[in-house]
Amino acid sequence: MAHDESAFPWEIGVFDAHCHPTDTMASIASIPAMTAATLTVMATRGEDQELVRQTAEAHVDRVMPCFGWHPWFSHQIIDDSIEQPEQDAEQQKRTHYKAVLTPCPEDDEAFIQCLPQPKPLSTLISETRERLLSFPNALVGEIGLDKSFRLPSAWTAEDLDGRNGQVTPGSREGRRLSPYKVKLDHQRTVLKAQLRLAGELARAVSVHSVQAHGAIFELFKELWAGHERVVISRREREKQQDAEGAVSEDEADTTKSATGKQQPFPPRICLHSYSGPVEPLRQFLHKANPSDVYFSFSSVINFTGSSASSRRVSDVIDALPEDRVLVESDLHTAGPQMDELLEQAARQICEIRGWDLRRGVQQLADNWRRFVFG
Repeated sequence: MAHDESAFPWEIGVFDAHCHPTDTMASIASIPAMTAATLTVMATRGEDQELVRQTAEAHVDRVMPCFGWHPWFSHQIIDDSIEQPEQDAEQQKRTHYKAVLTPCPEDDEAFIQCLPQPKPLSTLISETRERLLSFPNALVGEIGLDKSFRLPSAWTAEDLDGRNGQVTPGSREGRRLSPYKVKLDHQRTVLKAQLRLAGELARAVSVHSVQAHGAIFELFKELWAGHERVVISRREREKQQDAEGAVSEDEADTTKSATGKQQPFPPRICLHSYSGPVEPLRQFLHKANPSDVYFSFSSVINFTGSSASSRRVSDVIDALPEDRVLVESDLHTAGPQMDELLEQAARQICEIRGWDLRRGVQQLADNWRRFVFG
């Protein structure tokens, strides 16, 4: 397929479905000069929640804020819904990290000491609810599961000397990786609480999933149970049409959840920078699912790497319904590079789908609006 060399139609509106410019706050000043219409800006940890809020307040027409706790930092949350032993703060911290990390850092006191005092899950949910209520369309994100991530090692004197003052604290910041991972059950507890909050406030969510698509789907399925859409067969639809006149496909696929009642799951879900195979798409997109599931793609994650992975991404994008595809940068700095990566990804999506640029960019814009606003 020939690559479309046409001028990129920025005037239609290009919407970044997932990015992290508050990781480099010095770049935020460049947002007004960007050609992208709106940035969907993720929060991930304690250090960036208020930065996302401030950025959204300062750039009301250009930033859609998202508030959530990323699985890479889920070890910093303690599940206070279960009874905790009576301990002082230091003992509680030690007990918590030994319980949620694998392998258990039993003899690595220096590593435990470098970790923060864990935040109660109830406090996280309360604070996130308050932030979401400040912005009527804000999303919950970035949240999810990650089976491969390892925590960075404790800070060394050399690490501290080499820190980049332009980078928001709290991330890896170039440190070596430790052997420790966050147990999937604990990640799942933190994710489930945030998904339920998104359901309570009827907000869309942006979900991180690495080597965890099956576990993610099983959690969605648990929350969806009892709220599945009623999928009417073709024969039943034809009978209904004969009795009542023409019924559209959307009208036929009515849902038990469309009752105006609060639901324990988000209405719309985006699996960001989706890197899984084609096969799971069928279960995520099943008509009985009461959440609409979208998939976003970025140049930095999806369109780099081996030819085999590129073919897999192409197969996924080609297999998706046209109204469930989103474009993102997943970049940590706002500005020209973010615009460039959005254009690259949008062009690649259009090429795979066989869309001309204007038609494709319009479709991606319409999809983002529907994902965020419903």
